[in-house]
Amino acid sequence: MDFQLSQDQRALRAGIRGLLAGRFDRDRMRAAHERGGGVDRALWRELGAAGFFALRLPEAAGGVGLGLPESVLLFEEVGRALLPGPLAATQLAAGAVKGAAEGEAVVALAEAGRPVGHLEGADALLVLDGDRTWLVSGGALRRLVDEARPVRSLDPGTPLWRVPDLSAYEGEVLPDGARLRCEGALLAAAEQLGSATRSLEAAVQHAGERQQFGAPIGAFQAVKHLCAGMLVRAEPARSAVYAAAVTGDPVEAAAAKLLADEAAVDNARDCLQVHGGMGFTWEADVHLRLKRAWLRSGQWLTSADAEEVLAADLG
Repeated sequence: MDFQLSQDQRALRAGIRGLLAGRFDRDRMRAAHERGGGVDRALWRELGAAGFFALRLPEAAGGVGLGLPESVLLFEEVGRALLPGPLAATQLAAGAVKGAAEGEAVVALAEAGRPVGHLEGADALLVLDGDRTWLVSGGALRRLVDEARPVRSLDPGTPLWRVPDLSAYEGEVLPDGARLRCEGALLAAAEQLGSATRSLEAAVQHAGERQQFGAPIGAFQAVKHLCAGMLVRAEPARSAVYAAAVTGDPVEAAAAKLLADEAAVDNARDCLQVHGGMGFTWEADVHLRLKRAWLRSGQWLTSADAEEVLAADLG
């Protein structure tokens, strides 16, 4: 199977990378984290105008008419940029929530038994509870927000709320919840892949610039091994994510999420090691990628859930 990107796919990836570089550079990323995360509505609308959320809607419905592989490329880029917000839930609900396709509405993800990110200011909730999937909006959403309580978040870019029993809040039931969870897990895996790749790049750059004993630390074997291990984790994850995007197979998506979670978390940890003590300080970005990777690994499909999917397939 040939996973070389087409010219149009490369142009799509370059376009979103250019948009994020211009509108969500490092200074804006740090500012977003300092103010406690949340969704930048102006940038959200720009993404909508660029077709980010309507990417997979048919052209007859006002969408771009592209597929899951193209979505994966875009989510890989937002993972690199550490863009906060419930991007996957908003894209997946774009055909069901008014304004979501245009970036005028924010759809947050709510999973039974877990805190909800970006609840405050969300226009709708995409609720996943076992085999059931539904949307909560309007008065039901306002009641839920009133009863929710903020909790401390591991990731400064993702504010969290503890919510009551979601089954008490009715809404529009969405068909094919299993497909939505599968695709959401794959998009989250693509974000993790982007984060893992960026951690590798940051480690290699720092290893080439930082001097110890009159030589770049990248000349030392221990540092070389750390960087090589990061590459060995990132590339199999990339192959798994791209393959699952082509097939849309739930088992392959579970494998992709498992590998991408591991790559994002462990690459950020190794990047911290390459940076030494500076990696733990606010001036460095690597600890932000580690915190986001930890949080994202518990969304859509956890490692334990992914392992159960793979074990069931083997059985």
